[in-house]
Amino acid sequence: MNITTSQSSEDRKRHGEHILIHMTYIAKNVDLDSGIELTRALEYWRRYFEENDIVSALVISEGYFVQSFQGTRPAINTALEKILDEHSTIVPNIVNIEEIESRHWNGFLVKHLTSSVEDEEYALKSFSAGFDFNPYLMKSSQIESFLKAVFENVESN
Repeated sequence: MNITTSQSSEDRKRHGEHILIHMTYIAKNVDLDSGIELTRALEYWRRYFEENDIVSALVISEGYFVQSFQGTRPAINTALEKILDEHSTIVPNIVNIEEIESRHWNGFLVKHLTSSVEDEEYALKSFSAGFDFNPYLMKSSQIESFLKAVFENVESN
């Protein structure tokens, strides 16, 4: 192994690129009113996450976002900063952040919850504070359980 390879490996470790982070946030969508705007934003973030080796699981329901993303510490910090800079009307509320050994999601997963019976079961499976879906009323453990329930058939441990 040459010195340059060794130095680059050490530089990556100094910035935390060897540490995987799982971060989950909730937000209220007050900016992207039309389906076209939301579709464009989702495609933009799908490409951004793919380019930066970040995986994500996103649930959209009744104007709320519940998103979990996983990647290296620097990538997650940069993505969060970008979200805050580019979407000033969407203020994410971080509900969980932790180091992980491996990614739980694969790619950029998106689920739009509707009023179907199956989707209502997802929304209410981990939520018992009322009949309307509102992640702001959920504990972080309920939010994580909710995401796992929604995406349980697509996890890739």
